[in-house]
Amino acid sequence: MTGRGPGGMPQGGGPGGGGGLLGRLGAMLGSADLVVALGMLGILIVMIFPVPTWTLDLLLSMSISLSVVILLITLFIQKPLDFSSFPTILLVSTMFRLALNIASTRLILSHGHEGTAAAGQVIEAFGQFVMGGNFLIGVVVFIILVLINFVVITKGSGRIAEVSARFSLDAMPGKQMAIDADLSAGLIDEAAARTRRKELEDESTFFGAMDGAAKFVRGDAIAGLLITVINVVGGIIIGTVQQGITFNEALRSYTLLTVGDGLVSQIPALLISTGAGLLVTKSGIIGTADQAIIGQLGRYPKALGVAAGLLLFMGLLPGIPTVPFWGFAVVLGFMTWRLMKRSQRLAVEAAEADIPPPAVPMDEPISSALHIDLVRIELGYGLLPLISEERGHRLTEQIKALRRQIAGDLGFVMPAVRIQDNMQLPANTYVLRVKEIEAGRGELRPAMLLVMDPRGEPISLPGEETTEPTFGLPAKWVDETRREEAHFRGLTVVDPATVLTTHLTEMVKEYMPELLSRLETQKLLDELGPDHQKTVAEIVPSQITVGGLQRVLQNLLRERISIRDMPTILEGVSEACSYTQSAMLITEHVRARLARQICASVISEQGYVPIVTLSPDWEHAFAESLVGQGDEKQLAMAPTKLQEFISRVRQSFERQAMLGETPVLLTSPMIRPYVRSIIERFRPMTVVMSQNEIDSRARIRTVAQI
Repeated sequence: MTGRGPGGMPQGGGPGGGGGLLGRLGAMLGSADLVVALGMLGILIVMIFPVPTWTLDLLLSMSISLSVVILLITLFIQKPLDFSSFPTILLVSTMFRLALNIASTRLILSHGHEGTAAAGQVIEAFGQFVMGGNFLIGVVVFIILVLINFVVITKGSGRIAEVSARFSLDAMPGKQMAIDADLSAGLIDEAAARTRRKELEDESTFFGAMDGAAKFVRGDAIAGLLITVINVVGGIIIGTVQQGITFNEALRSYTLLTVGDGLVSQIPALLISTGAGLLVTKSGIIGTADQAIIGQLGRYPKALGVAAGLLLFMGLLPGIPTVPFWGFAVVLGFMTWRLMKRSQRLAVEAAEADIPPPAVPMDEPISSALHIDLVRIELGYGLLPLISEERGHRLTEQIKALRRQIAGDLGFVMPAVRIQDNMQLPANTYVLRVKEIEAGRGELRPAMLLVMDPRGEPISLPGEETTEPTFGLPAKWVDETRREEAHFRGLTVVDPATVLTTHLTEMVKEYMPELLSRLETQKLLDELGPDHQKTVAEIVPSQITVGGLQRVLQNLLRERISIRDMPTILEGVSEACSYTQSAMLITEHVRARLARQICASVISEQGYVPIVTLSPDWEHAFAESLVGQGDEKQLAMAPTKLQEFISRVRQSFERQAMLGETPVLLTSPMIRPYVRSIIERFRPMTVVMSQNEIDSRARIRTVAQI
């Protein structure tokens, strides 16, 4: 019956109360955190308190089952981070096995004199099965298992984990830069960049944890060996001295129990050690381990055929059993035949898929031959995979991202890029053309990766020595399978499509003034918002023609100044046109209006603009060398004086480069265009600014004077 207490709550043992208690208990057991906590508490209980033999049998079976599950999971995961909890599981399983060792040792030493069933049926079965009635056989087998686990697997996996952790940490800056570069190029969005950064952080943490966890495995193997020695020696002493049994009986009983206990402990340890080795060696494998192994072995049927022939030959040697060798030779031969037939079938299917439909003859107008491609990429036949569907059209996607990037950074709408094959080129050569004229060329290896050392040191990876085509840096083409190794060594790794896109980027920036036509200038004006169309109508063509504005914009692009802020540029043009029609003087006035933008583009990481100034003597020398009036002014400096200036500029800027600075050259407004005309011939990337272009809020620091 159920009564009610003072508060009106049910009392007693009715069905309702029991059901609620069981429900709460089930909910508690359903919590993963609580299960783990209870498991750790159970490990402590097994360590401290004696356990009956049936409980030990249950726990030993659980240990073996857990180790088998862990090993199979490491085989089936796609990448190591899919099992990022492995270091924690490794620690818990090691503690579990050590607790079982303590419990079994307690039973063996306490009841070993009673017979071989003293420590449970699992230990007895393993001991009798392995020993086969001879305790020396069991001891030898146990020692072999310990040596395999301790010397081979744990030492190897520990070394791999240590190297992987160090290389992963060393490669983090390069991988972070690659993520930032992809984000800047528009290849990924901010969410994808955050995800990749999180994966990079998790990977570094995982390999660091695996490096430490490997020490648990090694320590577990040592502890198992010591416990075995203690059990045998201690058991014999206890059996003969305290229990009064004969030495032979003690040796037989305690050795069987100890070997059985050692095997039950070492087999799970061996399985988990193997799982740890599989996990840390999986960093360079794509997909599950079985898929990678079978796929890669089946990729080379010739190797299987040679192995089959070798086995046939070995089966003919005197004394060698013929059946097993020839049996495996037949299996390998059959696999070779199947794989070669499959390769031939796939080749035929690929060839049939590549056959284009019959062409329909068309009369092409003669005028089409007059068309000029503003930007064109010509590829040798060996580079056509870069634009194939199998590669995901990576090159075309990168060119799309490049056009968006240049439009956002410089305000220049890059013309469409035409890609075509050229059978007259060498197989791996590409040519970049601007208005049908060659502007650059290079060589690629489509199935390889280009690696460069940012420190300028020699690259130790095996590969083909080359020169990076854009900046002329020493580089090396390496196999794609060495991507992770190159990242671990802190090398910059670039795929062929990115090499070509980088070359195209610098080429387009160099030829931007030539690519900005009058038609493109008019498009820039037309695409201004309706709020600015009135300003455009007031300035063009009454104050300056479209052609005049085109020359001003070309002057800005020639020094890689963004023309995206077109309203400010038009205001500066309007102001300058009130006193001059010279494109050069208008450009200088517009540059002064863009002072904040120009300063922002040259600020160092420390937040200041490093400048190199001209001495008063050089300022005076340039001013005195100007001849002509108005727009006809030209620089007429003596060649010896000019050569001296070039030498001093080169020395000063090279000295600053060694100190890690990239300064700008600061001059007076009157001589800036003429100084720039000299500098661009031997240092085209050096920025030359006038004093009018220094923003009032900018921090400047004079680092040298010429």
